[in-house]
Amino acid sequence: MRQLEWHGKPYYSLDSWCKNTLSHKCYKIALNAHMTCPNRDGTLGTRGCIFCSAGGSGDFAVDITGKSIDAQLSEGLVRLQDKFSPDMFSPDKSACLIAYFQAYTNTYAPVSYLRQIYEEALACPWVCGISVATRPDCLPCEVIRLLTELKQRFPDKFIWIELGLQTMHAQTADFIRRGYSLPCFEEACDRLSQAGIPVIVHLILGLPGETRKMMLQSVRYLNRLLPFGVKLQLLHILKDTDLGALYLQQQSGHTAPQDTLVLHPLERDEYLSLLTDCIRCLSPEIVIHRLTGDGPRKNLLAPLWSLDKRGVLNALHRQMRILDACQGDRYRI
Repeated sequence: MRQLEWHGKPYYSLDSWCKNTLSHKCYKIALNAHMTCPNRDGTLGTRGCIFCSAGGSGDFAVDITGKSIDAQLSEGLVRLQDKFSPDMFSPDKSACLIAYFQAYTNTYAPVSYLRQIYEEALACPWVCGISVATRPDCLPCEVIRLLTELKQRFPDKFIWIELGLQTMHAQTADFIRRGYSLPCFEEACDRLSQAGIPVIVHLILGLPGETRKMMLQSVRYLNRLLPFGVKLQLLHILKDTDLGALYLQQQSGHTAPQDTLVLHPLERDEYLSLLTDCIRCLSPEIVIHRLTGDGPRKNLLAPLWSLDKRGVLNALHRQMRILDACQGDRYRI
């Protein structure tokens, strides 16, 4: 039964969830709603998280300024046109687009603006739901009330919130300048759960100073919370970020201060082994929304092997078949 639900993959993917729940495949269109972040506007800091690009992690997002949601989604479709059949958006077809508010912090704006952009996306006939990337410290009561209201107004469409936890470990969180505590994250998850809003949690694998044991602890921590989904993201070191500057400094042979962590980007086989262990430890009830992530080619410093995303996923599937491994087979160990 599990293999049928997972459509031949050794884990519960977003693609499988869409096919199981909506009876068809879905495609994400990433949007940039031109918000900012408390780590950038001076509330907590001005430089963002140490790994975050100038695009606020939305380097592939469509710029929505001055455009209707329909126009933005159409622009996104042009970028992905090789994936679509010509009749996919005919009137008799089911809505198959997920409007992904990706860049920066997408609840960090006046509620009137949030209402406008969320409503436009949900009202689009092509859209089956929205996914909103934000921070747990940017979810005031009025935003959750708005999400609850929209959930009632659009009962045939879903609303997801994506939270960038990255790690459960306080020392790492301080190093990457995350800017909020673990209790803050837990409180946000609880409030969203009470409102019936599914949560997708982002974890980054390969953060400086973290051991395999620490990363697996973050995965097992999620098992206790049981969010709707998780994104397992390989750490990308990008140009024009503080992490990139540190990496280039260390690569040039300059001696780092004693309290600075030495950066060791994960090798491909190392990542595949780690990722397999994370999947095996993850509850089979949690939907996996991402396993590698994308680093823009022009900005990526390391690891360059991650540019071959299809090759990485194929290698992961091959390795898990050899090991006879699947999501959750070490869940209770």
